Amino acid sequence: MNLRQVLTNSLNVLMMLFGVFMSYKAWGLYTNCESPLVVVLSESMEPAFARGDILFLSNPKKPIDIGEICVFKIPGRDIPIVHRVIDRHDSPKTGSQLLLTKGDNNNVDDRGIYQELYHNRGKMWIEPKDIVGRVQGFLPYLGMFTIFMTDYPLLKYALLGGVGLVVFLYE
Repeated sequence: MNLRQVLTNSLNVLMMLFGVFMSYKAWGLYTNCESPLVVVLSESMEPAFARGDILFLSNPKKPIDIGEICVFKIPGRDIPIVHRVIDRHDSPKTGSQLLLTKGDNNNVDDRGIYQELYHNRGKMWIEPKDIVGRVQGFLPYLGMFTIFMTDYPLLKYALLGGVGLVVFLYE
């Protein structure tokens, strides 16, 4: 394989990666969601969602209703949480909304999580600004690949090395 073929294959791979990245960002703009896809990492939402399910999110401008499944982030924690809204308080004067969530498979609501992660023992609710998106659909178990790659880093490197070999040795 000569240098020209290596450069051509490398550029083709980069174009494909940039295309995927641009499509993901465009989808995020369309759904008004910073992360339109997430993978369920725990069993807290079973039986609705299992570990490894891929969730499709959107973030419409309408108020969040009780019963909706939302993905929210808490400051200082990188991993978002997928739980159902079980209670809300609306302020007619300010138009603000306070939300209480709970995993379907959990015995208690998330107030303990809010207090622990916010380092504020008085935090009892989350706000719509904490919501990353609302679940619109899912694909069962397709996210297990992502979980395996995170749990077993050697698998990730082996896969990347294999893809690199195929790309550069393919004529």
